[in-house]
Amino acid sequence: MSLLGRLLLLLPVLVLPLCAVEKVRNRGYRKDADFDNKCTGNDADNPNCTRISEEAQSTNSNTMYGSCLQGPAGNPGREGNPGTNGIPGTPGIPGRDGARGEKGECVSEVFEEPWRPNYKQCAWNSLNYGIDLGKIADCTFTKLRSDSALRILFSGSLRLKCKTACCQRWYFTFNGAECTGPLPVESIIYLDQGSPELNSTINIHRTSSVEGLCEGVKAGLVDVAVWVGTCADYPRGDASTGWNSVSRIVIEELPKSF
Repeated sequence: MSLLGRLLLLLPVLVLPLCAVEKVRNRGYRKDADFDNKCTGNDADNPNCTRISEEAQSTNSNTMYGSCLQGPAGNPGREGNPGTNGIPGTPGIPGRDGARGEKGECVSEVFEEPWRPNYKQCAWNSLNYGIDLGKIADCTFTKLRSDSALRILFSGSLRLKCKTACCQRWYFTFNGAECTGPLPVESIIYLDQGSPELNSTINIHRTSSVEGLCEGVKAGLVDVAVWVGTCADYPRGDASTGWNSVSRIVIEELPKSF
């Protein structure tokens, strides 16, 4: 077959598709024959117009503009109002126990109790002890702390007489021993040799006191006693204690000073 014959056979194949495309294009732009006679809002009273339903108009519009290109996108709308809070969720599953911590150091604190008064008084009426050596009276006291001090007082009538120089000593003991913290608690009376005109045998009884502080006494029951004795290197005289009057021992526990 010659070249010319081949071209003639290909010509129908090329022409037929082009005709089909043209028909489709003309169909998309074809107006409805009755479109011009349809009623619009301005000539609704025209007797020549034909009313159609909205559904039909929608169908015709879709048919008429079915091949139109899509226009540009519109401007984005404004953000809406925030919504209300949602319902609270259910509690979660409890977490696992944490790792065990390191062992801490043991710290001991000492809390001192507030100080409360602790005192006692023992009293006698008319002791009238004429002894020169020995115990005169005692009073038992309960000491609460070992680091505290004791304040002691003896108050009563004391007398000493002698024809020559003499000396007598009144002192306290604690459980049978004199105080060593810091020194003994004592009081003395000394009489010098009297002159003939003053009469050395004069007999005078005076209310006196023996008083002091003693530290180092342990806590517990303490026997506090007052004694009479001699002075060192001096002769003994005629002593008297508690004549015709009240005698007393006062004991008070005091906090230790720092």
